[in-house]
Amino acid sequence: MAQEIERKFLVTGDFKKDAYKQTRITQGYLSSVPERTVRVRIKGAQGFITIKGIGNASGASRYEWEKEIPVSEVEALLQICEPGVIDKTRYQVKSGIHTFEVDEFYGENQGLVVAEVELGAEGEAFVKPAWIGEEVTGDAKYYNSMLMKNPYTKW
Repeated sequence: MAQEIERKFLVTGDFKKDAYKQTRITQGYLSSVPERTVRVRIKGAQGFITIKGIGNASGASRYEWEKEIPVSEVEALLQICEPGVIDKTRYQVKSGIHTFEVDEFYGENQGLVVAEVELGAEGEAFVKPAWIGEEVTGDAKYYNSMLMKNPYTKW
């Protein structure tokens, strides 16, 4: 069983100058119930289906399974997804030995920028860049599956 351990933060400063890669992402949810979210995603020129389990008490760790599928299949599945599509650009930024994935959202989530860092263990130390703000790990309103239901511009 694959385990994802990550921490999530709001972004308060300029990170783009440090980004070494950026990718446009469009995604929808076949199921957004917290116990088992099922997501389809077009990331650049690739398609994926992902299943995530409910997070632990801290919200930093949860089960994750992902498989690459043809983009044409993702496009077909997007037609039957729950209402609300997530549209964002993901930037990758190195900080020490870790890579932060910074998501800049568009559409009804315009103005929201969050950064995640994946860790090997919940207590693992990492270098926090100057543009990192408040930690929102475990705050469900920042989950993509919740942003499609309650977009940032409506808070």
